[in-house]
Amino acid sequence: MNLLSKRILAGWGFAALTLLSASGFAAEYLVKYRSGQTVMSGKSIISTYAFMDHNESAQLVKVNVPDGNLALSLVDLASDPNVEYVVPNAKVYAMTVPLAEVSLKTQWAVAKIQAEKAWTRAGNRGSRKVLVAVIDTGTDYKHKNLAANMVEGFDFVNESKDPMDITSSQNPGHGTHCAGVIGSTGVVAGGTVGISPDVSIMPIRFLDEKGSGDLNNGIKAIDYAIEHHVDVISASWGARIGREEAQPLIEAIQRAEKAGIVFVVAASNDGQNNDSFEVYPAKVGTSNAIAVAASNSKDAKPRWSNYGRHSVDLAAPGDGIMSTLPNDKYGNLSGTSMATPLVAGLVALVKAQDPALSPLEIRSLLQASGTKVAINTACDCRIDALGAIEMVKSQTMFVSPYATHIALNEKMNFSAVYGAKPIAYAVSDSNIASVDENGIMTAIKDGAVKLTVTDAKGQTAQSYNILIGDGEPPKPPAPPRCPWGPKIVCEVACKYKPDLKFCKK
Repeated sequence: MNLLSKRILAGWGFAALTLLSASGFAAEYLVKYRSGQTVMSGKSIISTYAFMDHNESAQLVKVNVPDGNLALSLVDLASDPNVEYVVPNAKVYAMTVPLAEVSLKTQWAVAKIQAEKAWTRAGNRGSRKVLVAVIDTGTDYKHKNLAANMVEGFDFVNESKDPMDITSSQNPGHGTHCAGVIGSTGVVAGGTVGISPDVSIMPIRFLDEKGSGDLNNGIKAIDYAIEHHVDVISASWGARIGREEAQPLIEAIQRAEKAGIVFVVAASNDGQNNDSFEVYPAKVGTSNAIAVAASNSKDAKPRWSNYGRHSVDLAAPGDGIMSTLPNDKYGNLSGTSMATPLVAGLVALVKAQDPALSPLEIRSLLQASGTKVAINTACDCRIDALGAIEMVKSQTMFVSPYATHIALNEKMNFSAVYGAKPIAYAVSDSNIASVDENGIMTAIKDGAVKLTVTDAKGQTAQSYNILIGDGEPPKPPAPPRCPWGPKIVCEVACKYKPDLKFCKK
């Protein structure tokens, strides 16, 4: 760790608490400090909070709070005017449903989404100018079917420039498999082919050989990808935590959003409806995010795949996916982890045809060109590579956002991609939502509408369902959630500082 990484914030004025609380937990926490604070060298914030790491891009300090005073220490941190928030350094995990390795067989997913026909229509199989970051367990960058597409990455587990994928009984080669789904070259006899065989892949390792990592390194991995100007991030991992606990991760994805990076993320493998299930970063909800459910060879949802019309954008093949594994091997894995790089690879292929498309427009394109399936997502669709490439090459007009939701009384801007201006906008039910001449929709009451656009040439296109509100009567607000881990920690903290926002009033 360099000197800058060892610096800490000065002038915070923390009171050194030595009182023991009812909590006996020791834990790592991420402290978000407000902008404009000074930094100086030192060993710890104060003796109570052992300094561990500093991420200047995120304005985060990782600290370890020892046994005996966790609740009071967190109260102390949260009370300081220079601290924006404090959250646990949560564990995150690769989202795979492991299967035993089998002999090489036909890649049904490549055929299902019509990838070969898409390459023919495009006149290429992607471009090395498009850079995809695979943030995962690392990648076997020496694999014969991957090496030609690999660029230098980083390992945040060991703080080194060697992001090699290390296998174990818990990790069959998760990151290598994901990289192969995106961009295995297809030129090795007996091998596999990715969705974008011509692409540049940057392996970033933050999940260890057990397939697990922490929030802090996940955030650093995203910031690394941003700093190296990637076009797409493939994130087949997550944690079952609430939005407050995930706030620093959300902010990292928002930095990627500002940089114009598409963030493709696994919906998770709990068989749950993400509309009412907490999992991040799948529920980040930024304009650059594409949350992916899994489909099988029959275009049905595997029992384990998460779903959700408000919070999952589309589906992609993720059941029994053949791809690369470390040491020049191949095998089948299943999970939304496998569906995610399939979408990331298609995004890369689309970017190779039209680099000007924004992340939101690309998400809308994949939804508008997708095949309708009985899987509950925003578009009720599964990606189709040929359909997407055909729309780009023929400049077929589509609505963006194509399938989304708007809270009551909120506004959202819509556009007609590839449409000739001026554009006329109309909604299917003006009692539920209205739209003005600039494409700004206002949500009026619960329900669903479709938006129709007509361009100057007389061409028309229609969105899928734009969900307004919940479609149900308003629900009472959820009870306050403890963002600091074990419930007892917050209970003790609230006794000392009852005005904390999660304390019952």
